[in-house]
Amino acid sequence: MHLLAAGLRLPTNALDYTILILYFAVVLGVGFAARRSVKTSLDFFLSGRSLPAWVTGLAFVAANLGALEILGMAANGAQYGVYTVHWYWVGAIPAMVFLGLVMMPFYYGSKVRSVPEFLLHRYGPSSHLLSSIIFSVASVLIAGVNLYAMAIVVEALLGWPQWVAIVVAGLFVLAYITLGGLSSAIYNEVLQFFVILAALIPLTVVGLRRVGGFGGLKDSLEASHGRNFTSAWGGTGIGSDNPLGANWLTIVLGLGFCLSFGYWTTNFAEVQRALSAKNLSAAQRTPLIAAFPKMFIPLIVVVPGLIALVIAPKIGSTKSGLQYNDAIPLLMSELLPNGVLGVAVTGLLAAFMAGMAANVSSFNTVFTNDIWRAYVRKGRRDDYYLLTGRVVTAIGVLAGMGTAFIASSFSNIMNYLQTLFSFFNVPLFCVFIIGMFWRRATAPAGFWGLLSGTVAAMINYFWFYKEGVISIPSDQGANFVSAIVAFVVGGVVMVAITPFTKPKPEQSLAGLVYGTTAPGLAEPAAPGDEAWYRRPALLGWSAIVLAALCYIPFSL
Repeated sequence: MHLLAAGLRLPTNALDYTILILYFAVVLGVGFAARRSVKTSLDFFLSGRSLPAWVTGLAFVAANLGALEILGMAANGAQYGVYTVHWYWVGAIPAMVFLGLVMMPFYYGSKVRSVPEFLLHRYGPSSHLLSSIIFSVASVLIAGVNLYAMAIVVEALLGWPQWVAIVVAGLFVLAYITLGGLSSAIYNEVLQFFVILAALIPLTVVGLRRVGGFGGLKDSLEASHGRNFTSAWGGTGIGSDNPLGANWLTIVLGLGFCLSFGYWTTNFAEVQRALSAKNLSAAQRTPLIAAFPKMFIPLIVVVPGLIALVIAPKIGSTKSGLQYNDAIPLLMSELLPNGVLGVAVTGLLAAFMAGMAANVSSFNTVFTNDIWRAYVRKGRRDDYYLLTGRVVTAIGVLAGMGTAFIASSFSNIMNYLQTLFSFFNVPLFCVFIIGMFWRRATAPAGFWGLLSGTVAAMINYFWFYKEGVISIPSDQGANFVSAIVAFVVGGVVMVAITPFTKPKPEQSLAGLVYGTTAPGLAEPAAPGDEAWYRRPALLGWSAIVLAALCYIPFSL
């Protein structure tokens, strides 16, 4: 049951709809403008590797600022409290820095067009095809999450039926990606980033005023849920009980390492933005630039979830008719006047479209280049693959519409997304990281490590957790355990198989394994890249230090 069932509607008027219409007109305008720059498949799939770091950096964070972030993290805030900040300061920033400093030289220097293509060079066709299929399925499922999340908001706030909201948003995403390819998606994501901020900052400020500021918010939550609910690490000792159902070890290893590194370093929806940068320096700086706004996003996403819990204490219960996913829409219905309301609704639609566009644009790249071009129709003209990419974009959007309702069985869509990541991203990261640092790792080891890790995570979740074989207090706690299981099983299988199989020749690993160098890494730096404030190491370590400092107010 959602806000619609609870009888909550926004008093939208002509001004709010005018803001919405103007935004959609700009989105399509960007698509038409970007179309002129699309002449080859590289232009369509990777923007011709021509974009500056500040554009790709903002697109990198905006691509993640979809349903996962807006509704999912607000829902996590309402359900789990301040523990949600771990998804940012432990569960994002270190992995983003690792991607920029360690992994981007391998990705960009090898000139691959996708994450699965890196596995083709490192291991061979079997791992490449398996990872391509897994990623394509995951992309469509996650695109559906964004569509579903947007549909329940639009249904509740504007009164549109869910199927109408899904079709309208899907068609707009289809239009601007088909027209302008990745460039259209990226420039729209930069626009959407600022629209999202314009929507969520006023909502947070007004909400804090309603509950008496940060002090009043903390007092209310501690009175109703206990002191640990407003502490990042309180109650996370091994054997302790807390709403998250996890202890410090599973938070650090399950979320901070397995899930986080698995998502941020191998999820092509994010990595694709860095691969579109104009040179290696810009590619490295893409996730590092994104790390700075990312660490402050909890202020406008998690905090509203906490505010919603104070305003509607029964949220998440069956009696209230409100799910945790309804935290942001609830605040909008309670707090915002017309005009500002139009901006807020526009910001939510922008977030959902950004998230869906990121997954659809990565899906069309992987399916076209890593499945269709590599195994189905080899050696065709470039314009054939450009047309294929546009057709596959339509297929991806339609498939996303079909998977949108799978998410409806989860009252907290973050639980659903983290489940998908533990199944698909963590085993992929395991195979990546071992192959990147261990030259002896072989092609059969990579294939069976990826397959066994994926299957192990599914068995842990559906049998051990869902069937009650083991007791885990929450879905998120189960996801952390599944991530650890996926990484450990995949790694053990790789180590066990490698000694009995033949490794690739040493010369074929240049630029693919740590300690080797690819020719692409020798390219000269662009003018200005030598400036001290653009040095990747400085940006990366500064982000790590700032993320650690962010914990201080929530640990006292």
